[in-house]
Amino acid sequence: MMDLFSDYNTNLLPYDGTVLYFGPVLGAEQALQYYEKLLHDVPWQHDEAIIYGKRIVTKRKVAWYGDKNFAYTYSNTTKYALPWTTELLELKQLAEQISGHKFNSCLLNLYPTGQEGMSWHSDDEKALGQNTVIASLSLGAVRKFSFKHKHTKEKKDILLENGSLLIMKGETQTHWLHSLPKSVKVRLPRINLTFRTIIYNPA
Repeated sequence: MMDLFSDYNTNLLPYDGTVLYFGPVLGAEQALQYYEKLLHDVPWQHDEAIIYGKRIVTKRKVAWYGDKNFAYTYSNTTKYALPWTTELLELKQLAEQISGHKFNSCLLNLYPTGQEGMSWHSDDEKALGQNTVIASLSLGAVRKFSFKHKHTKEKKDILLENGSLLIMKGETQTHWLHSLPKSVKVRLPRINLTFRTIIYNPA
């Protein structure tokens, strides 16, 4: 579990948002157990995006869970939430305990190797509301995670460790983009759980 004596109150961003990195909040054995369970039991599907009218299927795989059958639309595609599993509820509770925020949904991402990543974007969909809180839990391979200010273009990078938790909140999604850069050096899978709060849902 996390080292309670570490200082987790340092904002990684210089301005216009708040990002807190808590480091590993799961022990190595515990993180491996969750990783193996999610890797094999989650009904992963290749993510899709519609760009300029063209349907793009990614090597990255995703799954969407929630308190109810939430509809979540991004990249011009819509997903409907699956019911929580025991493991996801346990990890959600951990994220809520550390962040002090309640979540009602989770988007899971599976990156098979470092050759799969995520381009610059913000999680600023209408369904999430303004100044949303997102808790990002990483399992598996260590990956670099990058932030870029939308106007000044200033960048900040951090390595996300196995079992670690990152919190994005405040005006972060309004003013900053984030990405998961590709890396030929990373050959192992990474599972990323992004706990979110849907506040507007027309479904």
